[in-house]
Amino acid sequence: MSERVPVYDNHIHVSPSGRNVDALKEFEAAGGTGLTLVTLPHREVPITKGSDFEESYKVTYSLAARAREETGLEINIAVGPYPVLILHLAEAYGLEKAEEMMIEGMEAAARDVAEGRAVALGEIGRPHFLVSDEIMDASNRILLRGMELAKENDCPVIIHCESEIGTDRSLAEIADKAGLDRGLVVKHSSPPWVTEEETCGVMPSIPASKTNLREALSKGTDRFMMETDYIDDPSKPGAIMSVTTVPKKVRAWMSNGEVPVESIWRICGDIPDSLYKRRGRYPWKQRSPVFTMRER
Repeated sequence: MSERVPVYDNHIHVSPSGRNVDALKEFEAAGGTGLTLVTLPHREVPITKGSDFEESYKVTYSLAARAREETGLEINIAVGPYPVLILHLAEAYGLEKAEEMMIEGMEAAARDVAEGRAVALGEIGRPHFLVSDEIMDASNRILLRGMELAKENDCPVIIHCESEIGTDRSLAEIADKAGLDRGLVVKHSSPPWVTEEETCGVMPSIPASKTNLREALSKGTDRFMMETDYIDDPSKPGAIMSVTTVPKKVRAWMSNGEVPVESIWRICGDIPDSLYKRRGRYPWKQRSPVFTMRER
């Protein structure tokens, strides 16, 4: 790249049984500068009671600490109870107990944000497929509690849920009920919905495929982030996308001029900086006044 720009992937997972730090080194070598490291349930820590979530989050913190020692990446950590887990917990312990355990995991995540170990709650939300009304109602109550805790901590929530017409409006309404700024609600794996009418103020985090990004940018706005949802599963290498996808995408944009440099800064710099309250991340770039913060 003739000019250095931030290269940010908003949704990456690492696992003790996967490539973990080596995957993040590959991301950095390809040009990556920062990422949101999002926890998933670790098989090393089965969830059998609410307090197990704290132990699970510690695995993510340990992997992040190693990555920070061995790379120069900016790593923003999100922790929270993975929403699909409620199905397993309800089957094993009953729905009422499962909901209590999920909320305990949410509150542990919020404490970690308050104490500086994480910067966001995520991925939280509800199952992305058809479930019973009882499961959906419980999931929405857990999600509301998460948004209330995010309001208390002034932090983002990264949402795992369905992607249907009306989804963003539903998320916005729950945020309003919790008193949380809609711009702090990050829709993980969002379709290329980027206009105010489409998002209702929710922040889209869009899978970094050529088709998705081209459609998003065609709508005349750069209010979104990119992600791969790299899952670091040895049995599924490269799933959901390769960890180098976002750096390669930005390199192509810089080479072909398809996307203005100002928009790259917005997508990979200004927006994640605002959400995760990071500052001074780019010692190699004196920011021009043209790159001013706009709405979240």
